[in-house]
Amino acid sequence: MSIVVSELRHTYNEGTPARSEALRGVSVVIERGQWVSIVGHTGSGKSTLAQHLNLLLLPQSGSVSIDGTDVTRDAKNLRGLRRRVGLVFQYPEQQFFAETVRDEIEFAPLNWGVTGRELDECVEMAVRSSGLDPALLGSNPFAISGGQRRRAALASVLSMRPDYLVLDEPTAGLDAAGIRELRQLMASVRDEGMGVVQVTHDLEGALANSDRILVLERGVGVTCGDAESVAEYLLRSPVQGLLMPPLARFIAGLRERGIHLPLTAGVGDVINSLEERLGCEV
Repeated sequence: MSIVVSELRHTYNEGTPARSEALRGVSVVIERGQWVSIVGHTGSGKSTLAQHLNLLLLPQSGSVSIDGTDVTRDAKNLRGLRRRVGLVFQYPEQQFFAETVRDEIEFAPLNWGVTGRELDECVEMAVRSSGLDPALLGSNPFAISGGQRRRAALASVLSMRPDYLVLDEPTAGLDAAGIRELRQLMASVRDEGMGVVQVTHDLEGALANSDRILVLERGVGVTCGDAESVAEYLLRSPVQGLLMPPLARFIAGLRERGIHLPLTAGVGDVINSLEERLGCEV
């Protein structure tokens, strides 16, 4: 099962001097059990595409289908389709409205008629999957730290047990430890069979963690594939606002000197290759 986006186009302020074409024929397939990163510079159309995946925006042209259902042909079932795709906003406070963290997490399942012990199980599952400290359930979501707010927002989406999870710039504002923990959580839900979509400008993180990557530039999908093929493309055809990671640039330099390694190789692989080539420890 998958989300299939085909030739998607979206224009803001159509018919006005402020007209802006955000998406221009974008196509991508997102499978369950995959981590797909959508990368691009500010203004490339990443967030607009994310809102189409969650059906906050509907296609003006092109199509979006969720597990075989075309959203524009089954408008009566939008509510059910939205339940399958959870969206975590870039700024968690934008989706908070309740007085306590527990109320935030309970809102979605309550909205679907879940009550009693089943509701408690939804909350417990969401807290566990998001890594949220259960001691925070009685806290005001606006009174906890930035990292805790992000976990609370993630828990509020996971509580409705979606098939796909879309996160818009999920690492923004987090320190190195917070980023590492969040990526571990994303990998965990991916491994449990959920489709994970990360919207980000962080190319280095995308290359290191994604099963597939879609690169957007000014509303156009310029390349899509696994990390190595995308890195190869960007080495040949740089995209504005996306910088190749330092290690990848170093590997590219090694290639010019006859040492061939994947652009996505880790530090250990690079060191081992150099030691083998030089015949001594690096």
